[in-house]
Parts: sequence; structure tokens; C-alpha cells
Amino acid sequence: MSAPLVIFDFDGVIADSEIIALAELQDCLADHGLTLPMDSLIDRFLGASLSSITAALAEHTGAPVHDDFREVWYARLFDRYRRELQPVPGIMALLDRLDCDGVDYCIASGSSDRRLGVALECLDLAGRFHGRAFSADDVARGKPAPDLMLFAAARRGRTPGDCIVVEDATAGVTAARSAGMRAIGFVGGTHLAPVAKRQAERLARAGTFATSANHAQTAELLLGVPSRRPVDRVED
Repeated sequence: MSAPLVIFDFDGVIADSEIIALAELQDCLADHGLTLPMDSLIDRFLGASLSSITAALAEHTGAPVHDDFREVWYARLFDRYRRELQPVPGIMALLDRLDCDGVDYCIASGSSDRRLGVALECLDLAGRFHGRAFSADDVARGKPAPDLMLFAAARRGRTPGDCIVVEDATAGVTAARSAGMRAIGFVGGTHLAPVAKRQAERLARAGTFATSANHAQTAELLLGVPSRRPVDRVED
């Protein structure tokens, strides 16, 4: 049997970026009248696309959200990325091991091409993921719809049953399951440290077959799971 295609979420799985993004999003939402504690922010918006975030803000305020929201958030975000962004501990060793074992992998990120591109450059990973970094901008519907997962698999020439998704957000796990893919819940990002147990439970309810607290565990799960394990597709 061939090795599975590993589809990684990016923020919080490859880049330890969610701790930055959520903090800046929290401030930007508060500036527009929506104040949320961090645990509620994680529950509502972890892994969500910018369009779904602005739609929720518009519903809360009863007023349209203009482009300046995105530009202010991105300006704050990218400034901190360039100064602070780090990879999730263990991810480089995991990618090296997958390369060594001939296991293909790619990114399926709920963020925009622009945000993903800046972060990849900051981590010096743009070359490594050239041609295999996909974002919400590539499909009509972002996570939790299955479109992005199916798009990524197709671009890598694989069927859904050949794929294992590594995700830290329920939206991503739902997308994977809806696409007929297996999913590992990853709770090793800095942003989940205070709520790792609760998030693991939420990811399990969304349909993960295992949980990883660090990328040493991710490696064991990925390299020890047989490919083509039957998965029932979950309809939209």
C-alpha cells in the first residue's frame, strides 16, 4: 500500500501563529464593538476564514464590515509575524522525516493566500511548500466545507481515502470528515495550552481518530497508520 498524503492545517499546526493571530483579532473585534474572552474566541473563530469572521461581526453590530478591518488586522498581524513568528516545535523534524520516508504532504489552510504567503516567508518555508500550499482563496467554500480538502488531494493526485489531515480546529476536522478523510487532532500549539484537554475532546467529537499533543506523537500516528482505511463520507 502507498503511504498516505498528509494534509496539514497551517496556523497552529505548522506555524505557531494562532497565539498572535487570535490576540490581534481579539483587539480588532473589540475596536468594532465585539468583545470576546480568548476561550470564546477560540471556540468561535479558530480555523475560520476572514469572511466568516467579518460576517459574524456584521451580524453582531448590524452594520457592514469594511475592508479596513482586514487591512488593520493584517497590518498588526504581519508586523508581529516578522518579529515573532516561530514554527510549532517539532514540525521541522516531522517534515524531514516524512521527506526521508517518501511521504507526500501539503498545506490546506483556512486563511488567505496573502496571509499564508507572508507566514511561509517568515518561516523560510515558501520553497519547501512551493506548489503544495493551498488556502481558502482556492475554493468557493472554506472550512468546514470539504472543498479545500478535496482540492488539495486532487492537486496532489490522491483520493480522499488516501489522505490523513492534521488539524487543530473543529472546522478543519469537519471539512476532513466531510471529504471522506481521516483526521488527527493536534493540540500542541501555544494558543491551546490553557484549553488543550477541552479542545482535544471537541476535536474528537468532530471526528478525529486520534489526538496528538506534540509532533513526536504526530509522527508516530502518521507513520504507524495504514493507508486506505475505510472512512464513511459525511454529507454536507
